[in-house]
Amino acid sequence: MQEFAHYFFNMPVMMLALPQLLQGLLVTVQMGVLVVVLGIGLGLLLAVVRSFRFAPVNVLIVIFVDVFRAIPALVVLMLIYFALPSVGVTLPPFASAVVTLALVLAAFAEEIIWAGITAVDKGQWEAARSTGLGPLQTLFYVVLFQAIRMVIPPLTNRAIAVTKNTAIASAVSVQEMLNVASSQQAIYANPTPLTLAALLYLALFVPFTILSRLLERRYRWGR
Repeated sequence: MQEFAHYFFNMPVMMLALPQLLQGLLVTVQMGVLVVVLGIGLGLLLAVVRSFRFAPVNVLIVIFVDVFRAIPALVVLMLIYFALPSVGVTLPPFASAVVTLALVLAAFAEEIIWAGITAVDKGQWEAARSTGLGPLQTLFYVVLFQAIRMVIPPLTNRAIAVTKNTAIASAVSVQEMLNVASSQQAIYANPTPLTLAALLYLALFVPFTILSRLLERRYRWGR
């Protein structure tokens, strides 16, 4: 037990590694916020465009969704960071990771929001149109509000799952928390920094999980 504590809960090593890990935590938080805002925003936009049922555009949206849901995020990151420069598009590591995860989240968010839109009873569309509302007004004032309420649980869960993948940014040398923890582990020849990183991940994501449950209870369908 003493040996376990020495290698995984070494308090002196934790204190030495903590300042660097907090810097990595800040980078992780910045990435997470950008990924959620951009990913859900793009997913919502694609779902709205898809609701107009313009076949050629819808085919492109479905292809986008299927591709980014099927390919692992790490593979997408490698393609964006290493392949795009060959066609004249170069993104720094941080931007590459954010774009990667935002595209992955957008694919899932679009499918979730689209499912919510199609789940709204057709009578809601007809009733709204009968009052004189146009197609866009019906979508934004009547249908979309109901759809978002229905999809809050799966949408928040997917956002949390994708945001946790910020750790893949270490593959392109972004100084996020996992990368910093690995460096500190090598410096001190002790895996305690990884334990500290795990604790910081818990401190970061458990509140988001609790918040998602509160949102689900607050806005759940049929409330």
